[in-house]
Amino acid sequence: MSTYQNLKVLVENGICTVTINRPDKMNALNRQTIQEIGEAIKEAKENNNVFSIILTGEGPKAFAAGADIKEFIGLTNEQGMAMAKAGLDIFQSIEDCPKPVIAAVNGFALGGGCELAMACHLRVASENAKFGQPEVNLGLVPGYGGTQRLIRNIGRSKGLELLMTAEMLNAQQALELGLVNYVVPQEALLTKCAEILNVIKTKSPFAIGAAIRAANAYDGTQKGFESELTEFGKCFASEEIKEGISAFLEKRKPEFHTKLTADN
Repeated sequence: MSTYQNLKVLVENGICTVTINRPDKMNALNRQTIQEIGEAIKEAKENNNVFSIILTGEGPKAFAAGADIKEFIGLTNEQGMAMAKAGLDIFQSIEDCPKPVIAAVNGFALGGGCELAMACHLRVASENAKFGQPEVNLGLVPGYGGTQRLIRNIGRSKGLELLMTAEMLNAQQALELGLVNYVVPQEALLTKCAEILNVIKTKSPFAIGAAIRAANAYDGTQKGFESELTEFGKCFASEEIKEGISAFLEKRKPEFHTKLTADN
């Protein structure tokens, strides 16, 4: 994996851990950091030695405490939209990644940080984690997909309340609302993420990618069912279904050997 100015990247046992490394700035997401996250995710997707990805922040205080507000000064309408589009595309690439991505939220996940966590497939929070979209305090709205993903995760009424009040959720509240999957002590955060990913690693990589694509198509309309139908059919063209069915009938654990590529 490449080296980055604002990230630390480590690949171990098939897990690529991407750490936002700006602790003196509460891991704020400036343009360079967002661009580097996009590059690291792309590289991990294309790396056959990587099965899954963990996104986290350096230090005990923050996953990512929002955007770098100084970069907003003096932007025009068009420049603001262009900046948001660049970030939105990168966050969408995380959501669309065929390999499982977990956000290990180790403190504040505010603004762009909350949006980044929601772009991941799963979220594990430390006990001191806090989530929020405080953009209205600046005269803004979220620009990296936050209005859509927050409502998708916790529902329209509560999502709109948080968007309009800028209220923060603590880790337990986020768990109760379904925004996070687990809450653990901070020292157990990465261990819990690895535990989940090691279970997923025993499953069919092709089917995992298909499940992600089908789930991402959910919008409350027939589109989601059509996507599921398409992905179901594609699985029959994979060698993995033969191994899965054989293992089931032979009462043994399946051994999947599909190459882990961005096309799975």
